[in-house]
Amino acid sequence: MKIEVTRDTFPLAQVFRISRGARTEAEVLTVTLDDGTHQGRGECVPYARYNETLASVEAQIAALPPDITRKGLQDLLEAGAARNAVDCALWDLEAKRAGKRVWELAGLEAPKPEVTAYTLSLDEPAAMEAQAAKNAWRPLLKIKLGTPDDMPRLEAVRRGAPKSTIIVDANEGWSAEVYADLAPHLVRLGVALVEQPLPAGLDEALIGMERPVPVCADESCHDRASLPDLKGKYDVVNIKLDKTGGLTEALELRKAALAEGYKVMVGCMVGSSLAMAPAVLVAQGAMITDLDGPLLMAKDRDAALQYDEAGVHLSTAALWG
Repeated sequence: MKIEVTRDTFPLAQVFRISRGARTEAEVLTVTLDDGTHQGRGECVPYARYNETLASVEAQIAALPPDITRKGLQDLLEAGAARNAVDCALWDLEAKRAGKRVWELAGLEAPKPEVTAYTLSLDEPAAMEAQAAKNAWRPLLKIKLGTPDDMPRLEAVRRGAPKSTIIVDANEGWSAEVYADLAPHLVRLGVALVEQPLPAGLDEALIGMERPVPVCADESCHDRASLPDLKGKYDVVNIKLDKTGGLTEALELRKAALAEGYKVMVGCMVGSSLAMAPAVLVAQGAMITDLDGPLLMAKDRDAALQYDEAGVHLSTAALWG
């Protein structure tokens, strides 16, 4: 089997800012597996926060044997972007060979559309209010925060979108004191969930702290091995395939998290429809679906995912799975 890795760049519709920086394009790696008859594809987004670069992830994939299997992959690569792209490509290849959809191979029910959040970048309050007003028709908005001065931003977004459900992503940007001060206002403004308020590794302060709004582990939760350390700190886990290392572990993490009493959020890095397609399977029935990567792009892949008032739909076989 031939394993090919290519770099693809997708321009964003506008600057995307979080507490750690800004970007104007999405740089992704596309893995194509070719057995001479069928092709399977997967996509990943190497993330500097997890010490990944395009080059380092390419090198991990290039070192894999040509006869790699999904089971063998779990042993050869740790959870992360490289394993994600290859795992998803292997699922796609298996589906093409079998003439079936991935959800059938995985023993899942036929997927339905899931309403997805739409992300508003971190910006000055007036700009965030304008963005909120522009997208006030959307049922679910996610706002990027993570500074000590976020209260005016929260107020501005609520003014701009008075009827939308709002979730907040602090991207590890708050201290325990800032979060404690903001918590009552999150309730007042109708925020439904807070993602990763404190830095991973410094989130012990959440133990025993009042959580009037559900708190979701993002950077603190990668795969099933993360779950024991979340106890008493979080109410929800954010499953991202670039963190779990693919669909295989993502489905297992979902099952384990639900069994331990956590709610599930399914999120994404800023990637194309090819990256979102397998995550749609994991998002079925999730508390929050946040698969808006393609909505933030100026251009997407061919056979792109369908987004409408019902949410994000199952991919066509021409795209993935």
